[in-house]
Amino acid sequence: MREILGRRRRLLSKQNGGKSEMLSAALTFATAWQWPVLPGVAPDPQGRARCACPDPECTVPGAHPFDPGLLAATTDERMVRWWWTNRPAAPIVLATGGQAPCAVSLPALAASRALAALDHMGMRLGPVIASPTRWALLVKPYSLEQLGELLYAKDFVPGSLRFHGEGGYVALPPSETGLGQIRWERAPLPGSAAPWVPDVEAVVDAVVEALTRSGVSAPEL
Repeated sequence: MREILGRRRRLLSKQNGGKSEMLSAALTFATAWQWPVLPGVAPDPQGRARCACPDPECTVPGAHPFDPGLLAATTDERMVRWWWTNRPAAPIVLATGGQAPCAVSLPALAASRALAALDHMGMRLGPVIASPTRWALLVKPYSLEQLGELLYAKDFVPGSLRFHGEGGYVALPPSETGLGQIRWERAPLPGSAAPWVPDVEAVVDAVVEALTRSGVSAPEL
């Protein structure tokens, strides 16, 4: 009997496609780390490169809020459980800014070079999120004024560099989006406390230099 029950549990787990992993991850972000999250719109089942939102030319398919909107992001355990119980495969979207981390994102190839430059400098990095096309370095919350002053001091800022601050968002692992799987390039250290993240000033110089050297200056997806 125990063998039959064990097989059934394994079968149900496979049928679930590991979707309970999404709920577990969302609860860690929201309740243990106090990061406000909400479910993203899923990729279009008729074509994963397309988005299920009404925009036929969506540039971040399956990796953005839609219903509910970004303002619904929360750390409330009951709400998170309700969302991912009803939408178990929904991507996890972090509402950046406020008390939550912000992010600096850039094309994947340039990002790998930027991380190598930061490592060479001996700079401590926080978690880094990777999709097949772009990576996002999580940083401490910053204001628009702080960001403006930082960028104003630079002679050139590549157009492919993006900042996800107050009112922005990023998709979190292990979400599956229309652009592919979201994963940790640099995973948070194990533990219940929210991961440490660096100041935005500490990473922008090296990131801009890496983008400039690689020639990635045009806006990219």
